[in-house]
Amino acid sequence: MSVSHAQLKAFHAVAVHGSFTRAAERLFLTQPAISDQVRKLEERFGVLLFHRNKRSVRLTDLGERLLSVTQRLFVIEAEAQELLQASQALQTGSLILAVDAPVHVLPQIARFCERYPGISVKIETGNTDESLFRLFNYQADLALLGRDVSDERLISLPLRNDPMVAFVSRSHPWADRESICLADLDDTPLVLREIGSVTRQTLEEEMARAGFRIRPAIQVEGREAAREAVVVGIGVGVVSAAEFGADSRVCALPITDCTRRLTETLVCLREQSSRRVVATFLEMVRGSLV
Repeated sequence: MSVSHAQLKAFHAVAVHGSFTRAAERLFLTQPAISDQVRKLEERFGVLLFHRNKRSVRLTDLGERLLSVTQRLFVIEAEAQELLQASQALQTGSLILAVDAPVHVLPQIARFCERYPGISVKIETGNTDESLFRLFNYQADLALLGRDVSDERLISLPLRNDPMVAFVSRSHPWADRESICLADLDDTPLVLREIGSVTRQTLEEEMARAGFRIRPAIQVEGREAAREAVVVGIGVGVVSAAEFGADSRVCALPITDCTRRLTETLVCLREQSSRRVVATFLEMVRGSLV
């Protein structure tokens, strides 16, 4: 009994996007057509692939196992299509990057877009855990991570290694200081990133090592939200020196006794490293590091 490619494609789209409606939009089909394809696949083999209710769609255990197969199947299919289109010299296609901090790859992305204007480039931001999740679930082609990850499934390209700095608003009592030490942060109201943020984890480890306390003033998601919270005086923020940027509303303060440094590493799945669009971008980044 052969498996219908169209039915597997419909199943995969629903599983990845978590919705029959979104799957239909991605495949340029109607929602009833997608539902019909999935229903026929389930009926053909007498199985249940999704738990359905009015508000959500959830994979069954068998559906989870089938998704791991279709993920590999459609990666191979994409590789076959790219191979057959090699003569187009990257005139069409897409590249999705899941990044913790876009600033570290924006120059390379700008050059890539200039050289290959036919490639649609999308940047999805999130912390390191979220970026890894997207990569391993085939929702991104490359990921930029704020920590080293040892995993045989990945090919890694280290980009940066920078110290952490604190930053405060221009109206803060520390604004005229040239630097601080970890003791200054002891029981000081801090603007903390979300759990899963490498910056937050590194700060917590450094403070614990030195025997100091973390006093959260507020927890926010993302660097921009942290910056705005510091600007309005909620607390002191911490960020990689490379990501501080230029903002006249805040000033950076080196942490003199902070020994840990924040890294940035570009990774891709080993199985996808031969895809032309991925390999081309990686080679462009490597060239910029020379």
